[in-house]
Amino acid sequence: MKLRPLGRSGLSVAPLAFGGNVFGWTIDEATSFQLLDAYVGAGGNLIDTADMYSVWVKGHVGGESETIIGRWLKARGNRARVVLATKVGLEMAPGQKGLSRAHILRSVEGSLSRLQTDYIDLYQSHWDDPTVPLEESLGAFAQLVKEGKARVIGASNYDAGRLQQALTVSRQHGFPLFQSLQPNYNLYDRSDFETKVEQLCLDEGIGVIGYFSLASGFLTGKYRSEADLGKSTRGTRVKKYLTPRGFRILAALDEVAAQTRSTPASVALAWLIARPSVTAPIVSATSLGQWQDLLAATQLELDRPAIERLNAASA
Repeated sequence: MKLRPLGRSGLSVAPLAFGGNVFGWTIDEATSFQLLDAYVGAGGNLIDTADMYSVWVKGHVGGESETIIGRWLKARGNRARVVLATKVGLEMAPGQKGLSRAHILRSVEGSLSRLQTDYIDLYQSHWDDPTVPLEESLGAFAQLVKEGKARVIGASNYDAGRLQQALTVSRQHGFPLFQSLQPNYNLYDRSDFETKVEQLCLDEGIGVIGYFSLASGFLTGKYRSEADLGKSTRGTRVKKYLTPRGFRILAALDEVAAQTRSTPASVALAWLIARPSVTAPIVSATSLGQWQDLLAATQLELDRPAIERLNAASA
């Protein structure tokens, strides 16, 4: 894979990121290792996770994904080859959430321990926390960068107003700037990002590593009716996409996939990769075959007619 700059951070990342939310949730440790090996073996290097993955599973306490990644890094001895991204801010336990200075400084130690590393390449605020002054949160991130515990910082789920405000506060105080944004962005969910924050990212040179890149699996073509919703644990999230517009998008994906001898999933990801504002869409997989299909997107270059066909269907 040809690496790309992540904003103005100095980091270079693959055009497709591996989302670690599945580790320890829908796939076990052995399968996680297998898929991580396949990803790095194909030239990938950006692994995204969060401290709270997967606290929503009964019996879990959070940190399961980071723990598996840490064991894999130790077993493979390849820390220097990986750009490791994790997040802080969502609730790990009662009273353990947010972006206060104390919570950030405490949480990073937990992440570093689970990941078995002494630094995080990209440390991200998982969600904006309006109860804490930006000066406090950004000051804490600045301390982590100064101490070498984080190389650069990023934001996830920030709207344009708060992202701009955060950049202004950082410049006023000499704090590190957010170098990336992680929005919900895919061929179906376009309007919020494109109309509200995309231009700011382009103007400020902020890298974009969007999540739900396949709309919870809808853009793979796996779900084409309500009868299909029971095919996976994510099926309930897909129902909202079963609309006339959603079916138009699937028809366009089918058409372009046939023309390029590819699959709907690869085409949907290739469309994102071709977007000038996007650095690397984040995707997850639960099997090696599924992962190979997704990796193929990094070798698929869509021509202008194909992109325009997809743009029109999803407008």
